[in-house]
Amino acid sequence: MHGSPKGLVIALYYPVLAVIGVPVNLAVIVTLSRGRCGLSRCITYYLVSMAVTDLLVIITAVILNRIVCLYFPFSFLSITPVCSLSFVLIYAIRDGSVWVTVVFTFDRFVAICCQELKTTYCTEKTAADVIGTVCVLSCLKNTFWYFIYETLYTINNIPWFCKIKLIFYTSPAWATFDWIHRILTPCLPFILILLLNALTVRHILAAIRIRRRLQVRSKVENQSDPEMESRRKSIVLLFCISGSLILLWLLFLITFLYVRIANVSYFSGSNFDESNFILEESGFMLQLLSSCINPFIYAGTQTKFREELKNGVKYPLWLIDKLFK
Repeated sequence: MHGSPKGLVIALYYPVLAVIGVPVNLAVIVTLSRGRCGLSRCITYYLVSMAVTDLLVIITAVILNRIVCLYFPFSFLSITPVCSLSFVLIYAIRDGSVWVTVVFTFDRFVAICCQELKTTYCTEKTAADVIGTVCVLSCLKNTFWYFIYETLYTINNIPWFCKIKLIFYTSPAWATFDWIHRILTPCLPFILILLLNALTVRHILAAIRIRRRLQVRSKVENQSDPEMESRRKSIVLLFCISGSLILLWLLFLITFLYVRIANVSYFSGSNFDESNFILEESGFMLQLLSSCINPFIYAGTQTKFREELKNGVKYPLWLIDKLFK
């Protein structure tokens, strides 16, 4: 693998992704959990849950799957039953990460567009219940993946590695499962996110037009509007999170459509120069990159989050300085 330029890129990409993804998501979890970023508890629940699922994606899909397979191919994690179970966990956590973004988008839609429902829906309890439900359903939905894989090699009566069974491509039942799986993640989330964002934007633009007419009538056109500024920041955060998710998952979706429509198999991992491998692995690389993007979005769009993050970085330095004085 290391002799191929493409293999070298892959060998370097995943460790770098892990080195960045783990600390930035941990920083988000700690910073938001302190509750000093000027966000409601409801929003904080969603953002923390997104950071937790993103961190788990990095741990399971990047470290325990990609990095271990690349650098320690005959580890305990490569035994077929363990390998199959790891794929179930990876798919479940990944789906949970996507759907938490969807329910966060819906929460912001309700908060901005449905004022009569806001007081009952946009609460800590509802957020916790919705996040818990999403996680449970994601686990149940992906248990079937355990039965899709079979042994690649048997050495000393030990089954090693996982490969997708041939029946997965020929059986109508498994083809139906694969379509349902991809429709539920990421096709349906894409549609819901785009629809909810479109409705939210329409509502905000209508509200802006009304408030501007009122300002003109009351002759306070240049006066600042804290409510509209708050909505503007909320929608920028929402669009950045949902937009990055769609863009980084798009190639992964294209790969699935190509496999099913062109009637080819997913890559075997044996040839790093195969176009099928390059397409699918590039999709995975971008999809996993989405688990590192949100912390940078928070830092770029939320002033108080940036301040708390700086304070969090300064605090250990201050402690070290105190200890050595």
